[in-house]
Amino acid sequence: MDFILEHTDKYSKARAGVLTTDHGTIHTPIFMPVGTAATVKGVFHRDLEQEVQAEIILGNTYHLYLRPGLDILSKAGGLHKFSSWDRPILTDSGGFQVFSLADNRKLSDEGCRFSSHIDGSKHLFTPENVIDTQRIIGADIMMAFDECPPGTAEKAYAAKSLDLTCRWLERCFKRYNETQPLYGHYQALFPIVQGCTYADLRIKAAQFVKQFGADGYAIGGLAVGEPAPVMYEMIEVVNAELPEDKPRYLMGVGTPVNILEAIERGVDMFDCVMPTRNGRNGMLFTWNGIINIRNKKWEDDFSPIDEESACFVDQVYSKAYLRHLTIAGEMLAAQIASMHNLAFYLQLVREARRQIEKGTYKEWKEKMVPQLSQRL
Repeated sequence: MDFILEHTDKYSKARAGVLTTDHGTIHTPIFMPVGTAATVKGVFHRDLEQEVQAEIILGNTYHLYLRPGLDILSKAGGLHKFSSWDRPILTDSGGFQVFSLADNRKLSDEGCRFSSHIDGSKHLFTPENVIDTQRIIGADIMMAFDECPPGTAEKAYAAKSLDLTCRWLERCFKRYNETQPLYGHYQALFPIVQGCTYADLRIKAAQFVKQFGADGYAIGGLAVGEPAPVMYEMIEVVNAELPEDKPRYLMGVGTPVNILEAIERGVDMFDCVMPTRNGRNGMLFTWNGIINIRNKKWEDDFSPIDEESACFVDQVYSKAYLRHLTIAGEMLAAQIASMHNLAFYLQLVREARRQIEKGTYKEWKEKMVPQLSQRL
């Protein structure tokens, strides 16, 4: 894996780079559509490639481990072949999903015991078997196993949690170095910087992960309940410590405005379920603001969904038609809205890259933030 930093904005920390993997090239800053269970919900791969223009997607270790399971994935030759997706894939470690099962999990130095949300069966994730699982999945980028504490956690808990994550990280890299990819392509392992909303813990974590000389680094445990200004402060604190010549991935974030603010602070990679989840509920992100397509005002608006988008759903279908489908509960509504939102997110990061290359990112971002935030 190779990362080349091509441009840095003169007036901010915004960066444009190229990340090369065995399954293809990724131009940063980049947004990764979330394919939790081996699919980006409701979107064909053809459309992910041609209309959304996704360069990398995300899979979820926890969900894939439970279903279809490691035996099926191994027999298929890994997730790329199983899902017929031949571009890069990143898998998270399952740490966040285990965190979200607070009532059904137990943490220890060994790892995390949890009950499946599907059938209640008992399972154990350890740093070692999470690496083994991601070897079987075959992602181009694997994430280290961590604990993700709530954004409002007390400092004593956050410090204890961080110490556990650091011990787990050492074991993750030991297992990573002891094992080999199973399908003939290189797999990178990214550590995750935790530390909640405490600057000294974040600095400690960032300094700790650097010793592993990883191909890239992730920032976790943000957008989990803390105010947005605190999130931006933590990004600044962490990125001041992380190597400049490696990609930085902000996990699970966020709104279009969150993404632009994080790019300004030096983040390169993003993922979030928001484009598809909110789309399924009738929320559309556009260059002029946010549309709730359920509102009656769109009932007889026969203009294209988004005249500024080149994505075919935005040109072919009208707001009135999409509103009708949404109110009627037709599955096509979720497909159209999901594709629109994903295409918009990818257009947004591509335009951010173009502005970085021009040296105008800061000025452009200041204009875009209020525009993207308004409710139409």
